[in-house]
Amino acid sequence: MIDDGTGLLTIGELARITGLTVRTIRYWSDEGALPPVARSSGGYRLYDAASVARLELIRTLRELGLGLADVRRVLAGETTVARVAAAHVVALDAQIRSLKVTRAVLSTVARRGSGAEEMTLVNRLARLSAAERRRIVEEFVDEVFHGLDTADPVIRERMRNTAAELPEEPTPEQVDAWLELAEMLQDPDFRAQMRKVAEFNAADRGHDTPAGTSLWFSRRLVQLGAEARERGIAPGSPEADQVLRELLGDADPATVLDRLRSHATDRVARYRELLAIVKGAGPEAAYREEFAWVVAALETRAGG
Repeated sequence: MIDDGTGLLTIGELARITGLTVRTIRYWSDEGALPPVARSSGGYRLYDAASVARLELIRTLRELGLGLADVRRVLAGETTVARVAAAHVVALDAQIRSLKVTRAVLSTVARRGSGAEEMTLVNRLARLSAAERRRIVEEFVDEVFHGLDTADPVIRERMRNTAAELPEEPTPEQVDAWLELAEMLQDPDFRAQMRKVAEFNAADRGHDTPAGTSLWFSRRLVQLGAEARERGIAPGSPEADQVLRELLGDADPATVLDRLRSHATDRVARYRELLAIVKGAGPEAAYREEFAWVVAALETRAGG
């Protein structure tokens, strides 16, 4: 306390009372969190008893992880500690998710025995922000469906909303799948291949076709293909004719075969497998064998 009868305190006195360093108090004061109540004749900042209480509150808020901008807003009455704390919970949750992804990446690197170059690539791709992951997916979908107004909107939206997010605690297998998927979505050759699939979808539909029809057909194909395989029906057998009739109805088998061939390539099948793995469903959810059975049955009747 300065000896002038005012009862005011210098920064040095504040430091001795609170146990904080002079440097820290001066910094908080410079940043506007602890304004001085007066100046000495020599120009030194002076503080009162209320400043001590304010300083203790600043220290508490800082220890809780609040930045000085938030501290100033709380002290100015522009917000409450509860609101700021809630915002910080959200931020910490995001940081925790990021750390979990980082942990999964390191596990993947350790399991692979990755070298420095591969580790850099793996880390860069896996630590893409959610916004960056979504950008990759959205650019892929926009290019694949550009100008195809009759393409099934349900398929378009499912592709747009799939695989942008890694799970909160991804397994090394899910990290691997996302890395492979991210590279695939940016590959011009794969985009051209998926563009062909989308063009087939658009050609099969009119503007009055109910949304989701394409998805219904795929689900029916998987169901009938799975049942045929479980019953041991060979694609070239007479029993397969009935399965195809149930699936195709009045549709032209040759046209359907052309469409399905675009879906049944190794890369498109791998794309579906990767999506399934990222979602935690496992590669079997891509239904590679079911698609292959129907294609084989149609090819047999088409003469190859």
